[in-house]
Amino acid sequence: MSKEKVVLAYSGGLDTSVCIKWLQEEKNLDVICVLGNVGQEIHGLEYKKQKALDLGVIDCHVLELKDEYADEYLTKAIAANSMYENKYPLLSALSRPLLAAKLVDIAHQYDAKYVAHGCTGKGNDQVRFEASILTLDPSLEVIAPVREWDLKCRPDEVAYAREHGVPVPEGANDNPYSIDDNLWGRAIECGVLEDPWNEPPHDVWVMTKDPEETPDVPTYVDIDFVGGKPVALNGEQMPLAALVAKLNQIAGDNGYGRLDLMENRMVGLKSRECYEVPAALTLINAHKALEDLTLERDVLHQKLYLEQTWATCVYNGQWFSPLKKALDAFMAETQKFVTGTVRVKFFKGHCTVMGRKSPCSLYDFGLATYDRDTTFDEKAAVGFIQIETLSLKTWAKMQGPTSEAAANLA
Repeated sequence: MSKEKVVLAYSGGLDTSVCIKWLQEEKNLDVICVLGNVGQEIHGLEYKKQKALDLGVIDCHVLELKDEYADEYLTKAIAANSMYENKYPLLSALSRPLLAAKLVDIAHQYDAKYVAHGCTGKGNDQVRFEASILTLDPSLEVIAPVREWDLKCRPDEVAYAREHGVPVPEGANDNPYSIDDNLWGRAIECGVLEDPWNEPPHDVWVMTKDPEETPDVPTYVDIDFVGGKPVALNGEQMPLAALVAKLNQIAGDNGYGRLDLMENRMVGLKSRECYEVPAALTLINAHKALEDLTLERDVLHQKLYLEQTWATCVYNGQWFSPLKKALDAFMAETQKFVTGTVRVKFFKGHCTVMGRKSPCSLYDFGLATYDRDTTFDEKAAVGFIQIETLSLKTWAKMQGPTSEAAANLA
């Protein structure tokens, strides 16, 4: 009698490698692994695939997703200037729905009843995976081995792995950090970082140089946008995935892109997180500068509010929700004329917008200048102020500090 099948989100690391054996032996399931490369991998994909096959999985799908991730996910994040709690560009929250969608597709291919992931019960990713999976196909059942098994710590997992023939790399117990990375940056937590008073050790940072060790002359970069999407660096057009990778290098070499913050997780606890997001921060700052030039005032003001709604929605795993789709429609409408060039300067850990220009600019020099040849009719301001302050004047007369009504209340 054939076994039921489960599709596992597989990274090739210790957790998901142990998950393979646990699903096979504790749940009696045939396992299909899915390894999605969203920019976190340079080498070792074939090794990780072979590792899974050697552990007895039916198949291991290695999916190259960098371009899809950039073109379909990062573009929406840039359009929304996505900064969770107005502090950091979304990172893991952007890759999880793409990976979840691939899990669902492959579950359909194999007629699998179950989908599994290696997330803990304390983090955000469990919600992001499961919300995405169940939104795309509510009939699938999700298994989260790390929430179920009685392996309490990493040494327990190492012992289980050795007992069940799972290869354990040398020093598996030595890495003090939990790291998630993709094309958009790196998230680092655990170890000494769990004490908010501790300064992040030097070995936390991989993508960015120490600002004290960066060049003594500034680096200038021109970023071209078309319809809100970055399309070129210094006049050289390239796919977005390549542009992000190149900008990560440029900004990182100048020490820009480090964040150290306290974050409110959706499960209700606070977490100290460090992020390296050089290209993400650069592009969002440049994109905002271009929007300042091209978006009508009321649209820009409303967009600032909805950007936070968008970021919280995605952070909470609602990428495929009706709310997220409606917000995307608003963001897409705002981007039609966000076309132009932004010049940024990198220097000693800083990134500063130095200039911006656009064929769709709403900036009118004739209106803005304080020179005598201004086209602004200053006499019109008198009537404007009279109308604008009419409500306040009426209130002040009847209920304000000097009114008879206020005196009677004293």
